[in-house]
Amino acid sequence: MRILEDIRVLDLTQFWFGPYCTMMLADMGAEVIRVEPPWGSVDRLADAYIVGGSSYTFHQLNLNKKGLTLNLKTEEGLAVFKELVPTADIVVQNFRPGTMERLGLGYDVLKELNPRIIYAALSGFGQTGPYTARPSFAPIAEAMSGHSRLTGDGVDVNGPPIEMAQAVGDLAPGLYAAMSIIAAVRHRDRKGEGQMIDVAQLDVMTSMNMAITGYNLSGMLLHELMDKYPMGRGFGGLFKTVDSGYIRLAIFSPRLIDDLREYMDIEEVTEGLIKEKVSGMTRDEAVNYFTAARVPVAPVYNVDDVVKDPHLIERNMFTTVDHENAGPIKVVNFPVKFSETPAYVKSAAPVIGQHNQEVLKTILGYDDEKITALKKANAISE
Repeated sequence: MRILEDIRVLDLTQFWFGPYCTMMLADMGAEVIRVEPPWGSVDRLADAYIVGGSSYTFHQLNLNKKGLTLNLKTEEGLAVFKELVPTADIVVQNFRPGTMERLGLGYDVLKELNPRIIYAALSGFGQTGPYTARPSFAPIAEAMSGHSRLTGDGVDVNGPPIEMAQAVGDLAPGLYAAMSIIAAVRHRDRKGEGQMIDVAQLDVMTSMNMAITGYNLSGMLLHELMDKYPMGRGFGGLFKTVDSGYIRLAIFSPRLIDDLREYMDIEEVTEGLIKEKVSGMTRDEAVNYFTAARVPVAPVYNVDDVVKDPHLIERNMFTTVDHENAGPIKVVNFPVKFSETPAYVKSAAPVIGQHNQEVLKTILGYDDEKITALKKANAISE
């Protein structure tokens, strides 16, 4: 049994932030019902490469979910959703603030329908504050929280900011949202009451910027702090190998520096010495050399290397699922290993309306006649 198998989630999310949150809940066993309009959610086609009717990111971010179509702008579709709320534990959405209220699905309405509901409202700037109405995506939160400037400073403090790769401004807030939802489930199990959770991308990315506390304590920007107080930072960096590969060294303690100095039989570890040593090795030779020295080292992988790494394969980080349109596809598995309640990927992302019949008949008890009427009213897809 997976740890969240008795939990049902109504998922009104899109793009990366929300779907990443609900995917983790689904991986841990929750029944996540991804609700999208009859014509399909916009993030199905969010990237140029489409397989089986969906983008590659949609395939990854909607694993283990059931697909239900509902047109919430129709009276019939809205009524169906309201019938589902009393059967659910959690509602998650990442619309702009005010959208749910305009639909007639604000927290006050959901709480009236189900006092135990946990309602997670995910947004760029939160449900309150002077910026609440502003639209946002991951790079906006990354820029405003200082991460883009810090990433650029790591290359050249006088150069331009550099954007983070892979939408950390979506994924990190998604992690916080999932963690907070599970905490709210714990509270509900103890006290019997649901609650609203307000997760803002900017808030989360600000909380993950360690340089803020450094500035508050010292009055200095991070690069100024590092220049003035270089002690204790250890040694490391990216080093190019003879086969045009790269390795990454991270020797961030005196003991590790001593281990490397002893292994290399030198008096002082310097960047020049390491660079010279590595330049005559292939990437894999360099990794083996520094691994033998018992210091942290890694090859700098591209994704085609990642999927072939024997350690990741042995730890079951990749699995294959059967998609209704695309056939067998290889995806990334849930990363955390539970000894008693394993989390894992078991099903592919749903096609549009794949589980309409199952959800409407099994959960709500609708008959064929009622489902046909919903189709005629354009409340669900065919």
